[in-house]
Amino acid sequence: MKTARAKIRAGRQADVEQPRPAGDQHRPTGGRRPAAEALAPIVRRLLGDPPPVAVRCWDGSTIDGPSDTAATLVVRSPNAFRHFLYAPGELGLGRAYVSGELDLEGDVFEILRAPERWGEKRPHRRIGFDPEGLAEMWRAARQLGAIGPPLPPPPEEARLRGRRHSRRRDAAAVSSHYDVGNDFYRLLLGPTMTYSCAYWRTADTTLDEAQTAKYELVSRKLGLQPGMRLLDVGCGWGGMVLHAARQHGVRAVGVTVSAEQHRLAVQRVDEAGLTGQVEIRLQDYRDITDGPFDAISSIGMFEHVGHKRMSEYLSDLHALLRPEGRLLNHAISRPAVTKRPALAPNSFMGRYVFPDSELLEVGSVVTAMHSTGLEVRDLESLREHYARTLRAWLANLEGRWHEAQRLASPARTRIWRLYLAAAALGFEQDRLSVHQVLAVRPGPGGTSGLPPTRTWLAEPTESPVRKVNQ
Repeated sequence: MKTARAKIRAGRQADVEQPRPAGDQHRPTGGRRPAAEALAPIVRRLLGDPPPVAVRCWDGSTIDGPSDTAATLVVRSPNAFRHFLYAPGELGLGRAYVSGELDLEGDVFEILRAPERWGEKRPHRRIGFDPEGLAEMWRAARQLGAIGPPLPPPPEEARLRGRRHSRRRDAAAVSSHYDVGNDFYRLLLGPTMTYSCAYWRTADTTLDEAQTAKYELVSRKLGLQPGMRLLDVGCGWGGMVLHAARQHGVRAVGVTVSAEQHRLAVQRVDEAGLTGQVEIRLQDYRDITDGPFDAISSIGMFEHVGHKRMSEYLSDLHALLRPEGRLLNHAISRPAVTKRPALAPNSFMGRYVFPDSELLEVGSVVTAMHSTGLEVRDLESLREHYARTLRAWLANLEGRWHEAQRLASPARTRIWRLYLAAAALGFEQDRLSVHQVLAVRPGPGGTSGLPPTRTWLAEPTESPVRKVNQ
């Protein structure tokens, strides 16, 4: 079955890593129907008619995309379709992609922007959930020889057990994402080892400079002064506490539940000669009992807390602050209120990137802060800054692709490529945002301890910071 709108090419059996020359169009030997011909109805339902990108199958047959497309979906074997058959939608496609049975060639942003080409002609996204789509799927499966028992999910897929957001389950969720290997994260993030939105002050700012500028921005908002005591919740590899100790003379405590992060952060503190000034703990924030602190930073931690524990989290931090102490919460957010703040458990992000994570609308965060006795004094969106940060990380990954695969496995590297690109587009297109919310614990009589004007937030004319110790 060939269509004029989504042209199908049948090619001789070929290694999909070596595309055949244009015009070499023959049916595969053995009399089997070309794979592209069997997949065409499914592709049209998923991607539209005609599809916005080209599709190439394991037998060399293809479905043409637009003449100007710079991207191709590669279906490497019938197993790709079998994954989709038993988990129709994003999860099945994710399993096929992570296992290497489905691949992306060319510009990954071109593939992810494919929906923009649909315009008003939206494809049928409910394939596999309506009778017509289900019948088409099984018909294609028989034609492709993809009938068989469900394939096991890739080992990289997170399947957490226990009560959601319990200490044990939260530690397992964090470990699944962060304990990939410190060498891999160093390749991805650069020398600062900072895994959160950077602050790009100029067009020619480097990633390392932008991450250092972010730490300085947080430090200014917290009003850090020598001798103050700072708590950094979810401290990662220690970037914030190192900066605050070196540049502002504070005594800092950083906590993480990632064993890999803890090990390297302790090492970095020792190498910086700050062992007596900075303490890194392998500890859950719910177990911190040695307050009060003058200031608390929570950078990239809030996403792991969850909607149900949001007020508990903020109450715990409120209790750890001294009167007139400041809290800076830096977190990814959704642009609108939603009944389901959690990443869907059957989504690519929910299974392979951030299991159990939840993105909240910033207004609900402000309300929760006020309800726990904190007073919000400043709110800033860094949405465009995060898009640029993600693109910088992706450039690091793709620039050292083979080394990244050696450090973290080919499957894990593919996950990160897709995740970084999809997230960058999410921030660029205002489907995701990130906010810094500054709050204070009021003192006696409602005092805030803040200066009367916003000059304390003004950027310095020259950066007062040195480069982070590499």
